[in-house]
This record gives sequence, C-alpha cells and structure tokens, in this order.
Amino acid sequence: MEYSIQELSRLSGVTTRALRWYDQIGLLKPSRVAESGYRYYGRAEVDRLQDILYYRALGVELARIKECLDDPSFDRLAALRSHLTALEAERERLEKLIRSVKDTIGAEERNEIMRDEQKFEAFKKRAVEHNEETYGAEIRAKYGDQEVDEANAAVMNLTQEQHQEWTNLGREIQERLEAAVQAGLSPENEEGKEIVALHRRWLTITGNRYDPNKHRGIAELYVMDERFTAYYDKRMPGCARFLRDAVTHWVK
Repeated sequence: MEYSIQELSRLSGVTTRALRWYDQIGLLKPSRVAESGYRYYGRAEVDRLQDILYYRALGVELARIKECLDDPSFDRLAALRSHLTALEAERERLEKLIRSVKDTIGAEERNEIMRDEQKFEAFKKRAVEHNEETYGAEIRAKYGDQEVDEANAAVMNLTQEQHQEWTNLGREIQERLEAAVQAGLSPENEEGKEIVALHRRWLTITGNRYDPNKHRGIAELYVMDERFTAYYDKRMPGCARFLRDAVTHWVK
C-alpha cells in the first residue's frame, strides 16, 4: 500500500505542511519521490509516522524523536510498551482529576461543604506523581527510597494553607530568579540570599528536617540535570545556575 502526501495527511490528521517539514528535517522521508515531485509513503513510513505521533503526544521534541527513531538499537515494541505505560499513567491522572471535579460539582449542587482535604488531594497527588515520573530514579538513587517515600507522604499530608503557601513560594522563587537574572545581579547579592531563604522554606514546608548539605546537593542537580534546568530556565535562561550559585555561596 502506498499513499500520496495528501492521502497520508487525511489518514493521519497531520497536515501536508507538517509532513513536508518532517521530510526537510529528516524525520520522515517519503519512500520515493516521483518525477513530478510528488511524495509517496509506504508501510514503513506509515509506521514511523505513528511512532512520531506517539512521541509527540507525550510532549517529546522533534529532534529527540529523530534521535530515538534513528538509533540502531531502537526497539519499536519496547517503545510502544513504554508509550502505553505513560499514557495509562496520564489516563489515571485525568480520571482522578475528573473525579475531583465531579465531587466538587456534586457538593455544589447539594449545597454541601466539601472537605478542604478533598479539594486539594488530586493536585497534591499529581505533584508527587510528576516528581516521581520526572526525577524519581535520580533522587531515589541519591537519597534512598525511604527518604523519598517520606517526602512524598509529607506532600500528601499538607494542609490547605501549607499547600497554598508551598505553591506561592515556588511561584515567588521563580519570579525573583527571573528578575535577578534579567537585572544582571550576582548570586552573592542580598537578593540571592533572600531567594535562598525562600528556597529553604520551600524545601522544608512539608516538615522535612533542614540539611545544608542536601540543600546544596539539590541545587547542584538543578544545573546537572537538564530537566531541572529546563524548568527553571523556561522563560529566562540562567535561573537554575543563579539558584545553584546562590545556594553554594549562602548555605554554609
């Protein structure tokens, strides 16, 4: 079976413009190009496009998708199983969020007062799950299962007020980091000291005992692990490094 670019576009829902771009960057080359210049795609290309769309659904960037698919050791079956695991986890998250919204609607319709714990349980659970999915292997290897499990339990046990403070602290830290970097301030500046103090509060609001060595180690991860760096640098490059340098200087 062979498809023209228009037919593949209708079949997959991917625009012809996107398919041409995939060809241009080497992500999805047609099986052949006719003398007329028309692109045609065979079964292997259809399967590769399916793989691309699975990765895209999980938020993977095109350059990274190309690396994965072009890797000689790429195992399509293993990749599909990995996709399934990730999608099932996302489905579970959405189902919990749906239940939370339904519970809230039901409480409103019955003029009932919903327990504060119920209101925030889904959000706290998502925060724990996100950290486990993204950083779980690294932090468990570094600090051990028991300590990570205790930290997760502490997040789940946050009160409404603590959860709100925790969220607000994270937002304030990010905003002040961006402002400091944009202004060209030194991490050894007084503003760096205040950001470190906020970060210490953010780390210990769950009741964790403060450990200066651990604080410095966590800050170091922010520049060693590209996922942490991407989080802090999402709007202003240099924020992760500023925080690491400030913690290194001010935490003794």
